[in-house]
Amino acid sequence: MYLDPTYMIMVLPAILLALWAQSKVKSTYAKYSRYATRSGLSGAQAASRILSSSGLDKVPIESIPGNLTDHYDPKTRSLRLSSAVYSGQSIAAVGIAAHEAGHAIQHSRRYVPLQFRNAFFPVAHIGSKTAFPLIVLGMVLGFAGLIQVGVLLFSLAVLFQVVTLPVEFNATKRAKAALTQAGIITTQDEAQGVHAVLSAAALTYVAATVTALAQLLYFFLRSRR
Repeated sequence: MYLDPTYMIMVLPAILLALWAQSKVKSTYAKYSRYATRSGLSGAQAASRILSSSGLDKVPIESIPGNLTDHYDPKTRSLRLSSAVYSGQSIAAVGIAAHEAGHAIQHSRRYVPLQFRNAFFPVAHIGSKTAFPLIVLGMVLGFAGLIQVGVLLFSLAVLFQVVTLPVEFNATKRAKAALTQAGIITTQDEAQGVHAVLSAAALTYVAATVTALAQLLYFFLRSRR
């Protein structure tokens, strides 16, 4: 399928967008990792202050290995920050930590898109794992029906990507407000830095969704042939 001109025309631009988004988030993160906040708080301290202000003192904040591996785990209700974010006192560190704290706040307040995404994840995971083998097998064997089943399963994974967007955008909105209200970000330059970092991160989710939608459309058209 990668030699199919139609695939290249429909999907390649989205893949290039995703690659550019990944490069953008890494360069933006590297840039604002060099600038410390005036508050002098680390990412872990910033997240702790934000969680405490929302009545979530019992949410554990853990340091994990890796770069940009930060996430909130809804199963264990814990915040996991990469070591550079956990101990870093930069604009990038507190911005990312606040974003993940935003997910914890969403969870505690039963934010509907997050609840749906968490409940839908097992189904989407199965769809993403089984869709491509079925689609490829259907193409090889010339079975349109098999391709259609694969497309249906893949659409579940795409739906998960779509639902992820409002969850991430809302977490970013909460993070920006919380950083200011908690006195962690105190200047316009710091606020602009946080905005740049979190916007670059959000772009990766947008690019991933665009890529998934382009692939879904391509496979749907192939199944109709």
